[in-house]
Amino acid sequence: MTHSHSTADIHQEKVFESHIVACLTADQGYIERNCPSHYDVDHALDTELLFRFLKTTQPEAWQKLEDHYSAQAEAEVLKRLDQALKQNPTHVVLREGIKLVPNIRFALCFFKPASNLNPDLTRLYEANILSVMRQVTYSAKNKNAIDLVTFVNGIPVATLEVKNHLTGQNVKHAEKQYRQDRSPAGEPLLTFKRGAIVHSAVDQDYVSMTTRLMNGKTRFLPFNRGRDGGAGNPDVPGENRVAYLYKDLPGEKAVFSREVLLDLIGRFIHLERSGGKEALIFPRFQQFDAVRKLLSDARSTGAGQNYLIQHSAGSGKSNTIAWTAHQIINLHDEDDKPLFDTAIIVTDRLVLDRQLQQTISGFAQTEGVVKKIDGTSRDLKDAILKGARIIITTIQKFGTEHLKAISGQGGKNFAVIIDEAHSSQSGKAAQGLTDALTRDEASSEDIEDMVLAFQKARGPQKNISFLAFTATPRNVTLERFGRIGSDGKPHPFHLYSMRQAIEEGFILDVLQNYMTYKAYYQLEKTIEDDPAFKGRKAQARVARYASLHPTAIDQKVEVIVEHFRRHVAKELDGKAKAMIVTQSREHALRFWQRLNEYIKQKGYTDLKALVAFSGDLNIDGNVWTEATANGFAETELPKKFDTDEFQILVVAEKYQTGFDQPKLVAMYVEKKLAGLQAVQTLARLNRTYPGKTRTFVLDFQNTMEDLKEAFAPFFEATALEERTDLNQIYDLEQRISSSTYIHKEEVERFADQFFKGDLTTQDRLKLEGTVRLAVGRFELDEDEAQQEEFRQLLKSFQRFYVFVAQVVSLNDAWLEKLYAYTSWLSRLLPSRDVPADISITDDMLNLSAFKLLKGEVGSASLSPAQTATLQPITEFGANAYTEEEERSLSEIIESFNERHGTQFSREDFLRFERVTRDIMNEDMTEMMRNNPADVVENTFSQAFFQGIVRAFQQDNEMRNIFMTDPDARAQATRHFFMRAQRQARGQ
Repeated sequence: MTHSHSTADIHQEKVFESHIVACLTADQGYIERNCPSHYDVDHALDTELLFRFLKTTQPEAWQKLEDHYSAQAEAEVLKRLDQALKQNPTHVVLREGIKLVPNIRFALCFFKPASNLNPDLTRLYEANILSVMRQVTYSAKNKNAIDLVTFVNGIPVATLEVKNHLTGQNVKHAEKQYRQDRSPAGEPLLTFKRGAIVHSAVDQDYVSMTTRLMNGKTRFLPFNRGRDGGAGNPDVPGENRVAYLYKDLPGEKAVFSREVLLDLIGRFIHLERSGGKEALIFPRFQQFDAVRKLLSDARSTGAGQNYLIQHSAGSGKSNTIAWTAHQIINLHDEDDKPLFDTAIIVTDRLVLDRQLQQTISGFAQTEGVVKKIDGTSRDLKDAILKGARIIITTIQKFGTEHLKAISGQGGKNFAVIIDEAHSSQSGKAAQGLTDALTRDEASSEDIEDMVLAFQKARGPQKNISFLAFTATPRNVTLERFGRIGSDGKPHPFHLYSMRQAIEEGFILDVLQNYMTYKAYYQLEKTIEDDPAFKGRKAQARVARYASLHPTAIDQKVEVIVEHFRRHVAKELDGKAKAMIVTQSREHALRFWQRLNEYIKQKGYTDLKALVAFSGDLNIDGNVWTEATANGFAETELPKKFDTDEFQILVVAEKYQTGFDQPKLVAMYVEKKLAGLQAVQTLARLNRTYPGKTRTFVLDFQNTMEDLKEAFAPFFEATALEERTDLNQIYDLEQRISSSTYIHKEEVERFADQFFKGDLTTQDRLKLEGTVRLAVGRFELDEDEAQQEEFRQLLKSFQRFYVFVAQVVSLNDAWLEKLYAYTSWLSRLLPSRDVPADISITDDMLNLSAFKLLKGEVGSASLSPAQTATLQPITEFGANAYTEEEERSLSEIIESFNERHGTQFSREDFLRFERVTRDIMNEDMTEMMRNNPADVVENTFSQAFFQGIVRAFQQDNEMRNIFMTDPDARAQATRHFFMRAQRQARGQ
């Protein structure tokens, strides 16, 4: 041993070491072996156990081997094994075994069978020999000894350096020992991929591990269970806190138990290759704990369950999702039948998360298990109908017509894994998903039965289990996917908290260096008592005017640039980057312009900035797009920003979330942030990067208190103050039903027609006629306040109904009928004429003084007790895009992409919206309002075509398709014409 401490110390250390060995041999069925008598230094194997395992479990193959190789049999096996370990990582060799001429195959490990139906497989699994050896002198070059090595069938899988607090040594000393005295060069036991799979540093309280020893560069990761919402391990009565390694605890098998260790080797450990680099992935504790607990629960309860996995950013969610998907499709029930036919991974990122795709495909041990739906919803439909085992897709694809053609899936079980479970789970596409996976041919002709079937499809389904992953669950997410605990409230099924991730060093605490600035401005009105300055709306306009004023922007730009140069630029060896978050697209562009101006004026040649915003902006008579501003296509931005050429990125909404740039060290906030948005925006900063130890936030709009309040609910386990009162749905229903505009018999008449399905144009006209009776009564009412209240009531009812129907099986046909009816009614009610905002100009107001003062400086970090609960749902906002319009848009995008092999997203097509808005001037609106469609359609089409050519100057692909494909052009033009017409007529 290379310890420098006394014999007494070594003895003390041995006490803990002996205890671990005693538990492994007594409780976990290990055999204790001795070094050097049982250890072959040259091969880094316990050869005697290896041969014992092969001879007892595969006697026929061994006989064949001896017949062929006679006295050389053992030497030949060692030669083949040595070769196999040089070519493949240890875990792969254990999984795949070895082959020798003439066609002799040896398994080196037998994994647990999916079910107990075949007793032979179970017997072989039990025949694996687990062993442990103490003080292993592993080197032919020196006398170094490793405290403990564990083996499976004579092949080493883990090394442990064990420290005892009583000797004044801890886990950090063990890590240091690996770095300084355990050089892997020329040592088969310590060589990456060839030797033991994992190297662990252990004391009585903590465990850390690595899969690659690289002397001083070795990186250890914590392997702890978490303690009271933070890092570390909980107390274990009468044992060490790290007892979970070697002892079964209530409801939890030991990490080194036969069951867990072989599961890790057989199904978790994974060699990841990217960019020419290799990494051996050994799951972190919370990853394999979540997967194993999920599978165990699914095995005992079957399909139809909900799971909410609250795992912080930086927790390796992509891997956890990949492991879950691969293992859940191999789950079998007691009769050896698969529990789930298909796992569907749903992500709401429109460009499917490449990392997620690669990770999941990388885990596939059989070709063709994973279907990535990069293309159209037709591909998704085919994948479902053909019974693909794992499908990765976006939620949007479920909202399309193709998916409506699917039926007969009700007899299959699906595990739907949701990446970032947020509000996308309540929309039309989420309903489309449930429909596609449950729809069977209708059996009853009775309207009441049909309505109830519709309603049932919204709620919990016995053939679908939802596994929702998120770092920041909203109240809706908790209620939809959480498990009801003993306190009667919903909780996450599994938790890895933000606090634990920060304390374990997987993410940085973005609140640690916080500085606020307060802006003071004085405005002089040039027009006294102007009504334009009265009321709340006016105040907002005045504030906007002030915030866009060049004086205000210039002062902030100076603070930002000088702060960046003084504090940020030198971080990460000069590679540090920053983001400026502004309140609107116009703010983003103007900030970027003034920033460039200031940089140029100061001659700072080492600074360059980019700007990100969607669509076109008309500023001071010039039309800007992100591409014209930066000088390259939008899609290039993440790649360009990653280079050393650019340091600062100015954004509004875009890139505020879902943008991974680990070199971001500072954020300058020029926008009000609250709740989840604040957490997600600042989380852009929390990624770790070599040399990144701190972050900076300069905030011009929020206080430290605001930020603490936003982060508090998500710092540890997210909890609800109380459960939402679902009976509110009846309060809303009562208010709508008793309104003077609504007649119940009309709702019933509408439902009789509507729920028969397959509506013809004639049917639709009839339905509209029925609904228009209520519209007529609404229009006769002169009480504008009452009308507005009714409008909001309809929106509230629709949103809350969808939520309630997802959470419980309502079995109330009237609510479903009212929902269908009010969906049409909302669309047909006349739109309000909103008076145009009066824009404030320099001749109305004058910014006479502007001062920027430093406010609070310091840490806004939360302490363990500073958590908060989320409120239940009591208010409901409105949704801007109607279901009809969504569907039509999805179809167009799809056919565009199908015909041209493109990958345009919804965002791309919303640029057409702006073209429509631009051409819908007063004349065009007037013309559409007063003339039949066929008269005005031609005029609109011509204007629309010219608008497209102008708008897509930077986007050759879209423009060329639009100009050369008459069918695609006609389809898009028709959609936007119908929409424009509906708006023109106030429908």
